[in-house]
Amino acid sequence: MNSSGDVPTAELPVGSMDPRKARIAAASPRRTGDHCRAPPGSWIPVVDPERCEGKSECVDVCPYSVFELGTLTDAEFRALGFVGRLKANHHDRKTARTPLAGDCRACGLCVAACPEEAITLRSKTDASSHPAAYR
Repeated sequence: MNSSGDVPTAELPVGSMDPRKARIAAASPRRTGDHCRAPPGSWIPVVDPERCEGKSECVDVCPYSVFELGTLTDAEFRALGFVGRLKANHHDRKTARTPLAGDCRACGLCVAACPEEAITLRSKTDASSHPAAYR
């Protein structure tokens, strides 16, 4: 650990992570969560489909490969509001998905890196009362 108590980027699993982007996200004041100290699965990343534009910043910074880019299904697209559908069409209906949400360690890097502020971290107990993240 470094002096701030965070796990240094060099100690994180690399996966498809972009170390430069991860360092920038780690320094952001928007970073939330337990800074990689939470047990896997105790926090869930939740993607707001109305905001997500599928730019892959979350994929690039996640050291645990929790995220992947996908395409909105027709049903997911129809469930969006008018502005959400306009944005989704403009971005080829791309969205972030969390197929490995159970591997999340609440680093908060995804929250800090997302330019649309479309990702929040919720404790697993809180997440059960909210709509599911895209998976």
